[in-house]
Amino acid sequence: MTEFKLLATAAAGIEALVNRELKDLGYQTQTENGRVRFQGDIKAIAQTNLWLRTADRVKIIVGEFDAKTFDDLFEQTKALAWEELLPIDANFPVSGRSSHHSQLHKVPSIQAITKKAIVERLSMVYHRRTRLTETGSKYPIEVAIDKDRVLLTLDTTGDSLFKRGYRQAKGAAPMKENLAAALVMLAHWFPDNPFVDPVCGSGTIPIEAALIGHNIAPGINRHFMMEQWLNLTPAELLDEVRDEADAQADYDIELDITGYDIDQLMVAIAQQNARAAGLSQDITFKQLALKDWRTDKLNGVIVANPPYGERLSDQANVRELYRQMGQLYRPMTTWSKYILTADLEFEKFYGAPATKKRKLYNGALRTDLFQYWGKKQR
Repeated sequence: MTEFKLLATAAAGIEALVNRELKDLGYQTQTENGRVRFQGDIKAIAQTNLWLRTADRVKIIVGEFDAKTFDDLFEQTKALAWEELLPIDANFPVSGRSSHHSQLHKVPSIQAITKKAIVERLSMVYHRRTRLTETGSKYPIEVAIDKDRVLLTLDTTGDSLFKRGYRQAKGAAPMKENLAAALVMLAHWFPDNPFVDPVCGSGTIPIEAALIGHNIAPGINRHFMMEQWLNLTPAELLDEVRDEADAQADYDIELDITGYDIDQLMVAIAQQNARAAGLSQDITFKQLALKDWRTDKLNGVIVANPPYGERLSDQANVRELYRQMGQLYRPMTTWSKYILTADLEFEKFYGAPATKKRKLYNGALRTDLFQYWGKKQR
């Protein structure tokens, strides 16, 4: 099979987790801001789309070069072997982005020149004197320019990888599934220990924990853009990769995962989403205020994404919640606690400095993961 240069893109702060996932899958990697490079064939593309929990997309690198003029952009784009990827009827929309550090920064012009170059290349190769029909499968192309360096990629994923397919409903500020998976991974939770989300909302963090606990591929129940590409993707390939993934899942392991929320409507939504994920028997969701929770279990992990109190009118209530967390969690010395918030004064109201802090982005919002490591009791 043809070997491709590939990118797995990710939110800022998550690249190291994507890198770890790719290494665990057996790939050699190179980590950059917002992405991880690796190489593989079409089966590798299918496998990484299916398995990557924390990435956004998997892309084929079509070409890279320096360009300071539109002539440079046109000629070097035209010189690439687009016919190896795009059939004669391919529908290939071109999106673009450019930094202000580049000579070429007018995105509409960049997109138009790139599209024109690809059309001219394909028309020449396929001996077309009339306009390409673009009535076939979709092949989304992106041209990105940073410091005059052009990167041309082909998106193999389609809808972002955070869209697992199980979310039937959501609350006011839902967390993306890949960020939820990142929080579980950063918590170093083992499936034989208790896992609690005290402010679970629509249940995303507990559901991602259950997928990890059972070693279920996060993309097992969704489709990818590459499945349409009959010129590149053998018809049976995705079935083969899904069957291999299913064989690696451990559906028999018993998990102790609980999600609590003060709002009964959110509890019902979380239960609905867990059913859609096929995990309703693996997660317990209950209506309960954070301050009312008690446990005699040991060596557990708490992962929480409480309200951030971004509006001043909400701040006092949210910081009271942080105080309740501190009063309840500080005596639980065998438990590790991981709390994500945009409030940089969290430690003050929690009542203890974090063992470690990690900067993450929840969408465009900068947040910190405050980590309090427990000492396991043997």
